[in-house]
Amino acid sequence: MAKKQTENKIEQKTDNKKQKLEKNPMREIEVEKIVLNCGGVAEKLDKSAKLLNILTGRTIKQVESTKRIPTFGVRPGLKTGCMVTLRGEEKMALLKRFLGAVANKIRKKAIKENHFSFGIKEYLEIPDMEYQRDIGLIGLDVTVVFKRKGKRVAIKKIKQGRLPKKQHVTPEEIIEYLTTKLGVTVE
Repeated sequence: MAKKQTENKIEQKTDNKKQKLEKNPMREIEVEKIVLNCGGVAEKLDKSAKLLNILTGRTIKQVESTKRIPTFGVRPGLKTGCMVTLRGEEKMALLKRFLGAVANKIRKKAIKENHFSFGIKEYLEIPDMEYQRDIGLIGLDVTVVFKRKGKRVAIKKIKQGRLPKKQHVTPEEIIEYLTTKLGVTVE
């Protein structure tokens, strides 16, 4: 009889802890940023930068190579890609458009800790995009990064701290967020 009472108390305590974790606003996850990138060299790189500029209306950062790959003509310092990071309020509207390009389906293996990524083969698949003759047909990659409140502790310069493992966003939590808030099916 005494064992059952102690077991019931232990179960009640664990249930209370779970309820507190679910209600804790510091445990809620949110989209931190969306990173769009395209690859290419020379003329294709210019077209990729134009595409990202049309999609976002922001300045584009060009990425330089650090490796030497002679078969592709790549050397250190050569510009081989471009990227743009989206933060703020317009990122969610763009994310819904990008997810519409892949029919609101994401593979489960594309979801990792703190982020998920997917590719769009041609920018014409994005809803409300028209063909641009000077760009041609180009694809792009989309990476969505998640965070919890309190991540600034690891980023700030003065009194910088470490984030514990429990502060990371697990793939299961990302899947739950995608299915409930964005209506995405995970395969």
